[in-house]
Amino acid sequence: MSSQQQTVKRFSKPVIIVHWINAVAFLALYITGLPLYTDFFSWMYGVFGGPENLRLLHRIFAVVFILPVFIILITDPKSFFHWIKQAFTWRKSDFQFFAKFPKEFFGGHVKDMPKQDFYNAGEKLNSIMQIVCAVILIGSGIVIWMPHLFSTGIIQWAYPLHNIGFGLAAAVVVGHVFLSCGHPNSKISMQGMTKGDVPVDYAKDHHGKWYDELVAKGEIKEAPKKKDKGA
Repeated sequence: MSSQQQTVKRFSKPVIIVHWINAVAFLALYITGLPLYTDFFSWMYGVFGGPENLRLLHRIFAVVFILPVFIILITDPKSFFHWIKQAFTWRKSDFQFFAKFPKEFFGGHVKDMPKQDFYNAGEKLNSIMQIVCAVILIGSGIVIWMPHLFSTGIIQWAYPLHNIGFGLAAAVVVGHVFLSCGHPNSKISMQGMTKGDVPVDYAKDHHGKWYDELVAKGEIKEAPKKKDKGA
C-alpha cells in the first residue's frame, strides 16, 4: 500500500458529531442574530415570523450550541481533555510555525516547517479563539436572556460584549472554514471531520510530532522520503 493511500485515524465519531452540531448551531445563531445585531437585516424578522419567534429560535440554538461540551464529556472525555491540553500547550516549534506559515498560506511550499503536534499551532490558536468567543457569547448571552438576575451595570456591558464576541467568532470561523475547506495545502484535513481519518502524508507534513509518535508505536508504516526534483 502506498503512503498516499495509507490513512490514520484522527478523530472519533463522538468528536465528529459534536463538531457538526456546534457548526450547525453557530450558523443558525449567526443567521438569527443578524437582525438583532443591526437594523440592516431587520427584514429578516418577517422571514422568521416576527421578532419574538426569531428571539425564541436564537435562544433554542444557543442551548444547542452549548450541548456539545456535555455530549463529548459523556461520550469521549479523553478526546476532549486531550484537545484542551494541546490547545494550551505551546512550545518553541509552535511559535516557529507562525514565522513559516505565511509562505504556505499564500501557496508556497515550506520544506523546513517545524514539526507539529496532533493539533498544529494554527489549530491551537483557532481552538483558543473559539473558547474565548464561546465564553464571551455564552456569558453575555445569559445576562441578556435573564436580565432580572443581574445588575444594570452588568447588563450594560453584556450587549457590547455580545456584539464583540459575535464579530470575533465570525472572523475566526471564516478563517477556519477557508483553511479546512478551501486552502489547497490543508483542505484534505476536512476528511478527518467527515470520515475520521487523514492520509499519512498529511499527518507527516502538518503534524510531524504526532506522525513520529505513531511510527514509534508501530501504528503506521513510515512514509518513504520524497525525492527532491533536482536529485
